Amino acid sequence: MAIGSLVRVLFGPYEHRVSEAYRSIYVDLDGFTERIRHWRRDAVRVLEIGCGEGAMTERLANIYPRAEIVAIDITPRIGRLYRGPTDNVRFLQTTAQEMAATRRAEFDLIVLADVIHHVPPALRVELFVAAKSALAHNGALVFKDWKRANTPIHALCYASDRWITGDRVQYMTVMEMREILTRVFGPNSIAAEAHIKPWGNNIAFLVRG
Repeated sequence: MAIGSLVRVLFGPYEHRVSEAYRSIYVDLDGFTERIRHWRRDAVRVLEIGCGEGAMTERLANIYPRAEIVAIDITPRIGRLYRGPTDNVRFLQTTAQEMAATRRAEFDLIVLADVIHHVPPALRVELFVAAKSALAHNGALVFKDWKRANTPIHALCYASDRWITGDRVQYMTVMEMREILTRVFGPNSIAAEAHIKPWGNNIAFLVRG
């Protein structure tokens, strides 16, 4: 278990609150959720790739209460801190590739948030291709990540990801993000971009399938 996970467990019943407070240093997930709702008012089937312990899943379940939400990750700690409704929400420990193979072209919304910098560069195209395969006709991918920059907050974010989570993270520039999205989804696939508070490093894309 990574250092960050070990420390958070020590907070016991306050772990959920502590995790939310820590995350808010780097990203306003509520603001990001509002951006998703602005971009996609309705959704019937939602896939979250790389859901972790369920922080974003919880918010997706609140804004799409009637949607089927499938949240996947390869971590055994998947969905552990989820506190939302459970009727239409499922957590599956599986890969995007496996999900795309079993539910091809089924999801009208796919969310991939703050995941790609944890994925080795050689495997990133494969991940986006899997997301595209799972996306329904006229569906949308919302992709968000932390862009590389020569700033103090970026150095702090890198240190948090590298030493607290234990992952060997590699961030992308905005141009690199655009390049991989258009390579997989097509040259005119990026429909919108937005910065997410509180830092300009947080950038989100609305991508048409």
